[in-house]
Amino acid sequence: MRLPSKYSDVVLNLFVAVAISLVVNFSYLILLFVEQKGGERTHMPEERVVECLREGVLHVSPDGHGYLVYPDGDSVYVMQQRIRRLGLEQGDRLVADLVPRHGRGAHPVMMGIRMRNGHEFDYSALYNRPSETVELLLQLFYYVVVSFVILTILTAARRNYSMHRFLRCGVWALLAAVGLYFIAPVTDWHSGRIEFNFMSGRMLDYMLLLKCSFAVVVSMLYAHIYVLISQRQAIVLENERLKNENLTTRYNMLVGQINPHFFFNSLNSLAMLVRERQDEKALTYIDQLSYTFRYIIQNGQSTLMTLDEELKFIEAYGYLFKIRYADKLFFDIDVEEKYRDWTLPALSLQPLVGNAVKHNTITKSKPLHITIRTADGWLEVSNPKVPKLEPEPSTGIGLENLRNRWRLITGRDIEIVDDGRTFTVRMPLHNPAQP
Repeated sequence: MRLPSKYSDVVLNLFVAVAISLVVNFSYLILLFVEQKGGERTHMPEERVVECLREGVLHVSPDGHGYLVYPDGDSVYVMQQRIRRLGLEQGDRLVADLVPRHGRGAHPVMMGIRMRNGHEFDYSALYNRPSETVELLLQLFYYVVVSFVILTILTAARRNYSMHRFLRCGVWALLAAVGLYFIAPVTDWHSGRIEFNFMSGRMLDYMLLLKCSFAVVVSMLYAHIYVLISQRQAIVLENERLKNENLTTRYNMLVGQINPHFFFNSLNSLAMLVRERQDEKALTYIDQLSYTFRYIIQNGQSTLMTLDEELKFIEAYGYLFKIRYADKLFFDIDVEEKYRDWTLPALSLQPLVGNAVKHNTITKSKPLHITIRTADGWLEVSNPKVPKLEPEPSTGIGLENLRNRWRLITGRDIEIVDDGRTFTVRMPLHNPAQP
Protein backbone atom coordinates (compact mmCIF):
# COMPACT_ATOMS: atom_id res chain seq x y z
CA MET A 1 0.00 0.00 0.00
CA ARG A 2 1.51 3.32 -1.10
CA LEU A 3 0.60 6.83 -0.07
CA PRO A 4 -0.27 9.21 -2.90
CA SER A 5 2.63 11.32 -4.13
CA LYS A 6 2.52 15.08 -4.55
CA TYR A 7 1.78 14.81 -8.28
CA SER A 8 -0.87 12.15 -7.85
CA ASP A 9 -2.54 14.48 -5.34
CA VAL A 10 -2.77 17.16 -8.03
CA VAL A 11 -4.22 14.75 -10.61
CA LEU A 12 -6.71 13.29 -8.13
CA ASN A 13 -7.79 16.74 -6.95
CA LEU A 14 -8.31 17.80 -10.55
CA PHE A 15 -10.52 14.80 -11.33
CA VAL A 16 -12.59 15.35 -8.19
CA ALA A 17 -12.89 19.08 -9.00
CA VAL A 18 -14.25 18.24 -12.46
CA ALA A 19 -16.77 15.84 -10.93
CA ILE A 20 -17.91 18.45 -8.38
CA SER A 21 -18.26 21.06 -11.15
CA LEU A 22 -20.44 18.71 -13.19
CA VAL A 23 -22.63 18.01 -10.17
CA VAL A 24 -22.93 21.71 -9.32
CA ASN A 25 -23.90 22.58 -12.90
CA PHE A 26 -26.15 19.57 -13.37
CA SER A 27 -29.20 21.70 -12.65
CA TYR A 28 -27.96 24.25 -15.20
CA LEU A 29 -27.65 21.52 -17.81
CA ILE A 30 -31.14 20.27 -17.03
CA LEU A 31 -32.53 23.81 -17.13
CA LEU A 32 -30.83 24.42 -20.48
CA PHE A 33 -32.35 21.23 -21.85
CA VAL A 34 -35.79 22.15 -20.53
CA GLU A 35 -35.51 25.65 -21.95
CA GLN A 36 -34.59 24.28 -25.34
CA LYS A 37 -37.56 21.93 -25.22
CA GLY A 38 -39.71 24.78 -24.01
CA GLY A 39 -38.41 26.96 -26.82
CA GLU A 40 -39.48 24.30 -29.29
CA ARG A 41 -42.91 24.22 -27.74
CA THR A 42 -43.26 28.00 -27.94
CA HIS A 43 -43.38 27.81 -31.71
CA MET A 44 -47.12 27.59 -31.63
CA PRO A 45 -49.33 27.37 -34.70
CA GLU A 46 -50.09 30.75 -36.15
CA GLU A 47 -53.70 30.64 -35.02
CA ARG A 48 -52.59 30.44 -31.35
CA VAL A 49 -50.59 33.71 -31.51
CA VAL A 50 -52.65 36.79 -30.64
CA GLU A 51 -51.57 40.08 -32.18
CA CYS A 52 -51.67 42.84 -29.58
CA LEU A 53 -51.03 46.41 -30.69
CA ARG A 54 -51.24 47.87 -27.19
CA GLU A 55 -48.09 49.14 -25.49
CA GLY A 56 -47.23 47.86 -22.05
CA VAL A 57 -44.47 48.58 -19.50
CA LEU A 58 -42.09 45.79 -18.47
CA HIS A 59 -41.63 45.16 -14.74
CA VAL A 60 -38.75 42.77 -13.87
CA SER A 61 -38.52 41.05 -10.48
CA PRO A 62 -35.13 40.48 -8.74
CA ASP A 63 -35.07 36.84 -9.86
CA GLY A 64 -35.25 37.87 -13.55
CA HIS A 65 -38.89 37.04 -14.29
CA GLY A 66 -41.21 39.82 -15.45
CA TYR A 67 -44.65 41.04 -16.37
CA LEU A 68 -45.75 43.33 -19.15
CA VAL A 69 -48.34 45.60 -17.53
CA TYR A 70 -50.89 47.55 -19.65
CA PRO A 71 -52.56 50.84 -18.69
CA ASP A 72 -55.90 49.13 -18.02
CA GLY A 73 -54.26 46.81 -15.45
CA ASP A 74 -53.97 43.71 -17.61
CA SER A 75 -50.64 41.88 -17.43
CA VAL A 76 -48.67 39.41 -19.53
CA TYR A 77 -46.08 37.01 -18.13
CA VAL A 78 -42.56 37.33 -19.59
CA MET A 79 -40.28 34.33 -19.12
CA GLN A 80 -36.86 34.88 -17.59
CA GLN A 81 -34.99 33.38 -20.53
CA ARG A 82 -36.79 35.73 -22.93
CA ILE A 83 -35.84 38.78 -20.88
CA ARG A 84 -32.24 37.60 -20.80
CA ARG A 85 -32.00 36.54 -24.44
CA LEU A 86 -33.78 39.60 -25.83
CA GLY A 87 -31.84 42.00 -23.62
CA LEU A 88 -34.96 43.58 -22.10
CA GLU A 89 -34.74 45.96 -19.18
CA GLN A 90 -36.93 47.28 -16.39
CA GLY A 91 -39.31 49.98 -17.67
CA ASP A 92 -39.11 49.07 -21.35
CA ARG A 93 -42.26 50.03 -23.31
CA LEU A 94 -43.15 47.03 -25.49
CA VAL A 95 -45.63 46.13 -28.18
CA ALA A 96 -45.62 42.33 -28.31
CA ASP A 97 -47.46 39.30 -29.62
CA LEU A 98 -49.12 37.12 -26.97
CA VAL A 99 -49.98 33.46 -26.44
CA PRO A 100 -53.06 32.85 -24.29
CA ARG A 101 -52.88 30.42 -21.38
CA HIS A 102 -55.65 28.01 -20.51
CA GLY A 103 -57.09 27.96 -17.06
CA ARG A 104 -58.82 30.43 -14.76
CA GLY A 105 -56.63 33.39 -13.80
CA ALA A 106 -53.77 32.33 -16.08
CA HIS A 107 -51.72 35.17 -17.53
CA PRO A 108 -51.01 35.25 -21.28
CA VAL A 109 -47.36 34.77 -22.21
CA MET A 110 -45.37 37.20 -24.30
CA MET A 111 -44.03 35.81 -27.57
CA GLY A 112 -42.38 38.06 -30.16
CA ILE A 113 -41.69 41.81 -29.82
CA ARG A 114 -42.80 44.28 -32.44
CA MET A 115 -41.89 47.64 -30.90
CA ARG A 116 -39.52 48.59 -28.07
CA ASN A 117 -39.61 52.12 -26.62
CA GLY A 118 -41.27 53.45 -29.78
CA HIS A 119 -38.85 51.80 -32.22
CA GLU A 120 -39.09 48.61 -34.21
CA PHE A 121 -37.33 45.80 -32.37
CA ASP A 122 -34.02 44.78 -33.99
CA TYR A 123 -33.49 41.04 -33.61
CA SER A 124 -30.15 41.19 -35.40
CA ALA A 125 -28.60 42.91 -32.35
CA LEU A 126 -29.13 39.73 -30.35
CA TYR A 127 -26.39 37.85 -32.19
CA ASN A 128 -23.71 39.85 -30.32
CA ARG A 129 -24.70 38.14 -27.05
CA PRO A 130 -22.69 35.15 -25.76
CA SER A 131 -24.09 31.75 -26.61
CA GLU A 132 -25.47 29.44 -23.93
CA THR A 133 -22.63 26.98 -24.67
CA VAL A 134 -20.06 29.66 -23.83
CA GLU A 135 -21.88 30.46 -20.59
CA LEU A 136 -22.04 26.79 -19.64
CA LEU A 137 -18.33 26.17 -20.35
CA LEU A 138 -17.42 29.24 -18.33
CA GLN A 139 -19.51 28.02 -15.40
CA LEU A 140 -17.94 24.55 -15.58
CA PHE A 141 -14.43 26.01 -15.65
CA TYR A 142 -15.13 28.35 -12.75
CA TYR A 143 -16.37 25.61 -10.41
CA VAL A 144 -13.47 23.37 -11.40
CA VAL A 145 -11.14 26.16 -10.27
CA VAL A 146 -13.06 26.72 -7.02
CA SER A 147 -13.08 23.02 -6.10
CA PHE A 148 -9.46 22.46 -7.15
CA VAL A 149 -8.18 25.39 -5.07
CA ILE A 150 -10.08 24.26 -1.96
CA LEU A 151 -9.01 20.62 -2.38
CA THR A 152 -5.37 21.60 -2.88
CA ILE A 153 -5.33 23.69 0.30
CA LEU A 154 -7.07 21.08 2.44
CA THR A 155 -5.32 17.94 1.19
CA ALA A 156 -1.96 19.59 1.91
CA ALA A 157 -2.80 19.05 5.60
CA ARG A 158 -2.28 15.30 5.30
CA ARG A 159 1.48 15.84 5.46
CA ASN A 160 2.50 16.34 9.11
CA TYR A 161 -1.19 15.99 9.94
CA SER A 162 -2.73 17.46 13.06
CA MET A 163 -6.25 18.69 13.73
CA HIS A 164 -4.89 22.18 14.34
CA ARG A 165 -3.15 22.15 10.96
CA PHE A 166 -6.29 20.87 9.19
CA LEU A 167 -8.44 23.57 10.81
CA ARG A 168 -5.92 26.22 9.79
CA CYS A 169 -6.04 24.94 6.21
CA GLY A 170 -9.84 24.97 6.43
CA VAL A 171 -9.78 28.68 7.33
CA TRP A 172 -7.51 29.41 4.36
CA ALA A 173 -9.82 27.39 2.10
CA LEU A 174 -12.85 29.41 3.21
CA LEU A 175 -11.01 32.68 2.62
CA ALA A 176 -10.05 31.46 -0.86
CA ALA A 177 -13.69 30.51 -1.53
CA VAL A 178 -14.86 34.00 -0.51
CA GLY A 179 -12.29 35.59 -2.81
CA LEU A 180 -13.33 33.37 -5.71
CA TYR A 181 -16.98 34.20 -5.05
CA PHE A 182 -16.24 37.87 -5.76
CA ILE A 183 -14.79 37.04 -9.18
CA ALA A 184 -17.44 34.49 -10.16
CA PRO A 185 -18.54 34.97 -13.81
CA VAL A 186 -22.18 36.01 -14.03
CA THR A 187 -24.36 36.96 -16.98
CA ASP A 188 -26.24 40.21 -16.67
CA TRP A 189 -29.83 39.55 -17.75
CA HIS A 190 -30.21 43.19 -18.82
CA SER A 191 -27.43 43.28 -21.38
CA GLY A 192 -26.35 39.64 -21.65
CA ARG A 193 -22.73 40.59 -20.88
CA ILE A 194 -20.56 38.22 -18.85
CA GLU A 195 -18.85 40.04 -16.00
CA PHE A 196 -17.34 39.43 -12.56
CA ASN A 197 -19.75 39.11 -9.65
CA PHE A 198 -18.44 42.18 -7.81
CA MET A 199 -19.22 44.25 -10.93
CA SER A 200 -22.75 42.94 -11.37
CA GLY A 201 -24.39 44.88 -8.53
CA ARG A 202 -26.06 41.65 -7.32
CA MET A 203 -23.45 40.31 -4.89
CA LEU A 204 -25.97 38.22 -2.91
CA ASP A 205 -27.43 36.29 -5.82
CA TYR A 206 -29.09 33.37 -4.08
CA MET A 207 -28.47 30.90 -6.91
CA LEU A 208 -24.76 31.76 -7.09
CA LEU A 209 -24.49 31.53 -3.29
CA LEU A 210 -26.22 28.15 -3.32
CA LYS A 211 -23.96 26.70 -6.02
CA CYS A 212 -20.76 28.07 -4.48
CA SER A 213 -21.76 26.85 -1.02
CA PHE A 214 -22.49 23.40 -2.40
CA ALA A 215 -19.10 23.24 -4.13
CA VAL A 216 -17.29 24.39 -0.96
CA VAL A 217 -19.10 21.95 1.35
CA VAL A 218 -18.61 18.94 -0.95
CA SER A 219 -14.93 19.83 -1.47
CA MET A 220 -14.31 20.16 2.28
CA LEU A 221 -16.10 16.90 3.08
CA TYR A 222 -14.13 15.02 0.43
CA ALA A 223 -10.84 16.59 1.56
CA HIS A 224 -11.52 15.64 5.20
CA ILE A 225 -12.30 12.03 4.26
CA TYR A 226 -9.23 11.91 2.01
CA VAL A 227 -6.96 13.24 4.76
CA LEU A 228 -8.33 10.71 7.28
CA ILE A 229 -7.81 7.83 4.85
CA SER A 230 -4.28 9.05 4.12
CA GLN A 231 -3.53 9.22 7.84
CA ARG A 232 -4.84 5.70 8.33
CA GLN A 233 -2.60 4.47 5.52
CA ALA A 234 0.34 6.34 7.06
CA ILE A 235 -0.31 4.67 10.43
CA VAL A 236 -0.46 1.24 8.80
CA LEU A 237 2.82 1.88 6.97
CA GLU A 238 4.45 3.22 10.13
CA ASN A 239 3.34 0.15 12.09
CA GLU A 240 4.80 -2.12 9.42
CA ARG A 241 8.04 -0.14 9.47
CA LEU A 242 8.23 -0.37 13.26
CA LYS A 243 7.58 -4.11 13.17
CA ASN A 244 10.36 -4.65 10.64
CA GLU A 245 12.70 -2.38 12.56
CA ASN A 246 11.83 -4.14 15.81
CA LEU A 247 12.60 -7.56 14.30
CA THR A 248 15.86 -6.27 12.82
CA THR A 249 16.86 -4.66 16.11
CA ARG A 250 16.13 -7.80 18.09
CA TYR A 251 18.12 -9.88 15.64
CA ASN A 252 21.10 -7.53 15.77
CA MET A 253 20.81 -7.39 19.54
CA LEU A 254 21.09 -11.17 19.84
CA VAL A 255 23.94 -11.26 17.32
CA GLY A 256 25.81 -8.67 19.37
CA GLN A 257 25.11 -10.41 22.67
CA ILE A 258 25.69 -14.06 21.86
CA ASN A 259 28.80 -13.82 19.74
CA PRO A 260 31.52 -16.40 19.26
CA HIS A 261 34.18 -14.09 20.69
CA PHE A 262 32.43 -13.81 24.05
CA PHE A 263 31.57 -17.50 24.10
CA PHE A 264 35.13 -18.68 23.38
CA ASN A 265 36.63 -16.27 25.90
CA SER A 266 34.24 -17.68 28.51
CA LEU A 267 35.32 -21.24 27.65
CA ASN A 268 38.99 -20.22 27.84
CA SER A 269 38.44 -18.76 31.29
CA LEU A 270 36.69 -21.94 32.38
CA ALA A 271 39.49 -24.08 30.97
CA MET A 272 42.01 -22.02 32.94
CA LEU A 273 40.12 -22.65 36.19
CA VAL A 274 39.97 -26.37 35.44
CA ARG A 275 43.70 -26.54 34.66
CA GLU A 276 44.52 -24.75 37.87
CA ARG A 277 42.21 -27.15 39.72
CA GLN A 278 40.13 -24.33 41.18
CA ASP A 279 37.10 -26.54 41.38
CA GLU A 280 34.92 -24.26 43.50
CA LYS A 281 35.54 -21.28 41.25
CA ALA A 282 35.00 -23.45 38.18
CA LEU A 283 31.61 -24.64 39.46
CA THR A 284 30.61 -21.07 40.33
CA TYR A 285 31.80 -19.93 36.90
CA ILE A 286 29.70 -22.62 35.18
CA ASP A 287 26.63 -21.56 37.21
CA GLN A 288 27.11 -17.91 36.35
CA LEU A 289 27.80 -18.68 32.68
CA SER A 290 24.67 -20.83 32.53
CA TYR A 291 22.59 -18.10 34.21
CA THR A 292 23.98 -15.49 31.81
CA PHE A 293 23.10 -17.40 28.65
CA ARG A 294 19.74 -18.49 30.02
CA TYR A 295 18.85 -14.88 30.86
CA ILE A 296 19.91 -13.69 27.39
CA ILE A 297 17.94 -16.40 25.58
CA GLN A 298 14.82 -16.09 27.74
CA ASN A 299 14.68 -12.31 27.83
CA GLY A 300 16.01 -11.48 24.38
CA GLN A 301 12.37 -11.10 23.23
CA SER A 302 11.13 -9.46 26.44
CA THR A 303 10.05 -5.86 26.46
CA LEU A 304 10.66 -4.60 29.99
CA MET A 305 12.47 -5.96 33.04
CA THR A 306 12.86 -4.56 36.53
CA LEU A 307 16.13 -2.89 37.42
CA ASP A 308 16.63 -5.48 40.19
CA GLU A 309 16.54 -8.34 37.63
CA GLU A 310 18.95 -6.50 35.36
CA LEU A 311 21.37 -5.96 38.26
CA LYS A 312 21.24 -9.68 39.12
CA PHE A 313 22.07 -10.48 35.51
CA ILE A 314 24.93 -7.98 35.41
CA GLU A 315 26.31 -9.50 38.61
CA ALA A 316 26.54 -12.88 36.88
CA TYR A 317 27.76 -11.36 33.62
CA GLY A 318 30.36 -9.27 35.44
CA TYR A 319 31.60 -12.32 37.34
CA LEU A 320 32.69 -13.90 34.04
CA PHE A 321 34.85 -10.84 33.32
CA LYS A 322 36.22 -10.73 36.87
CA ILE A 323 37.58 -14.24 36.48
CA ARG A 324 39.29 -13.21 33.23
CA TYR A 325 40.58 -9.90 34.68
CA ALA A 326 41.30 -10.99 38.25
CA ASP A 327 41.62 -8.01 40.63
CA LYS A 328 41.65 -5.60 37.68
CA LEU A 329 37.92 -5.06 36.99
CA PHE A 330 35.51 -3.62 39.54
CA PHE A 331 31.79 -2.75 39.55
CA ASP A 332 30.70 0.17 41.72
CA ILE A 333 26.93 -0.16 42.12
CA ASP A 334 25.01 2.61 43.88
CA VAL A 335 21.30 2.05 43.27
CA GLU A 336 18.58 3.41 45.56
CA GLU A 337 16.16 0.76 46.76
CA LYS A 338 13.10 2.64 45.52
CA TYR A 339 14.32 2.31 41.92
CA ARG A 340 14.83 -1.47 42.00
CA ASP A 341 11.19 -2.09 41.03
CA TRP A 342 11.33 0.45 38.19
CA THR A 343 11.60 -0.98 34.70
CA LEU A 344 13.80 -0.66 31.65
CA PRO A 345 14.21 -2.62 28.38
CA ALA A 346 15.73 -6.04 28.97
CA LEU A 347 19.49 -6.44 28.43
CA SER A 348 20.26 -2.73 28.58
CA LEU A 349 23.34 -3.07 30.82
CA GLN A 350 25.06 -5.92 28.98
CA PRO A 351 26.23 -3.98 25.86
CA LEU A 352 27.50 -1.10 28.05
CA VAL A 353 29.60 -3.39 30.22
CA GLY A 354 30.80 -5.32 27.16
CA ASN A 355 31.86 -2.10 25.39
CA ALA A 356 33.68 -0.82 28.47
CA VAL A 357 35.71 -4.01 28.70
CA LYS A 358 36.30 -4.18 24.95
CA HIS A 359 37.59 -0.66 24.35
CA ASN A 360 39.61 0.13 27.50
CA THR A 361 42.95 -1.00 28.92
CA ILE A 362 42.58 -3.25 31.98
CA THR A 363 45.80 -3.85 33.94
CA LYS A 364 46.85 -4.01 37.55
CA SER A 365 48.29 -0.54 37.29
CA LYS A 366 45.17 0.72 35.52
CA PRO A 367 42.20 -1.22 36.84
CA LEU A 368 38.82 -0.46 35.26
CA HIS A 369 35.94 0.73 37.45
CA ILE A 370 32.46 0.55 35.93
CA THR A 371 29.97 2.66 37.89
CA ILE A 372 26.23 1.91 37.90
CA ARG A 373 24.11 4.43 39.80
CA THR A 374 20.66 6.02 39.88
CA ALA A 375 19.85 9.72 40.02
CA ASP A 376 16.49 11.49 39.63
CA GLY A 377 14.79 8.56 37.91
CA TRP A 378 17.71 7.91 35.54
CA LEU A 379 20.13 4.99 35.44
CA GLU A 380 23.73 6.03 34.73
CA VAL A 381 26.48 3.68 33.57
CA SER A 382 29.94 5.25 33.30
CA ASN A 383 33.57 4.27 33.03
CA PRO A 384 36.85 6.14 32.60
CA LYS A 385 38.26 6.20 29.08
CA VAL A 386 41.61 4.42 28.94
CA PRO A 387 41.94 3.42 25.27
CA LYS A 388 43.95 0.34 24.39
CA LEU A 389 47.24 0.76 22.57
CA GLU A 390 45.82 -1.36 19.80
CA PRO A 391 42.10 -0.52 19.73
CA GLU A 392 39.70 -3.25 18.70
CA PRO A 393 37.45 -2.41 15.72
CA SER A 394 34.04 -1.06 16.68
CA THR A 395 30.91 -1.93 14.70
CA GLY A 396 28.65 0.42 16.66
CA ILE A 397 25.97 -2.29 16.81
CA GLY A 398 25.74 -2.34 20.61
CA LEU A 399 24.94 1.32 21.29
CA GLU A 400 22.82 1.70 18.16
CA ASN A 401 20.72 -1.33 19.10
CA LEU A 402 20.34 -0.03 22.62
CA ARG A 403 19.19 3.38 21.38
CA ASN A 404 16.72 1.83 18.90
CA ARG A 405 15.25 -0.51 21.50
CA TRP A 406 14.67 2.37 23.94
CA ARG A 407 12.91 4.39 21.26
CA LEU A 408 10.73 1.46 20.19
CA ILE A 409 9.81 0.22 23.65
CA THR A 410 9.66 3.39 25.77
CA GLY A 411 9.30 6.16 23.20
CA ARG A 412 12.20 7.95 24.93
CA ASP A 413 15.85 8.30 24.07
CA ILE A 414 19.03 7.56 25.98
CA GLU A 415 21.72 10.18 26.56
CA ILE A 416 25.36 9.53 25.69
CA VAL A 417 27.97 11.83 27.26
CA ASP A 418 31.60 11.58 26.17
CA ASP A 419 33.85 14.31 27.57
CA GLY A 420 37.09 12.58 26.55
CA ARG A 421 37.88 11.35 30.06
CA THR A 422 34.66 9.56 31.05
CA PHE A 423 32.10 7.74 28.93
CA THR A 424 28.57 7.89 30.38
CA VAL A 425 25.23 6.56 29.20
CA ARG A 426 22.06 7.82 30.93
CA MET A 427 18.81 5.87 30.59
CA PRO A 428 15.37 7.05 31.85
CA LEU A 429 13.72 4.49 34.13
CA HIS A 430 9.98 3.89 34.05
CA ASN A 431 7.94 3.99 37.22
CA PRO A 432 5.39 1.11 36.96
CA ALA A 433 3.09 2.97 39.37
CA GLN A 434 2.53 5.61 36.68
CA PRO A 435 0.62 4.94 33.44
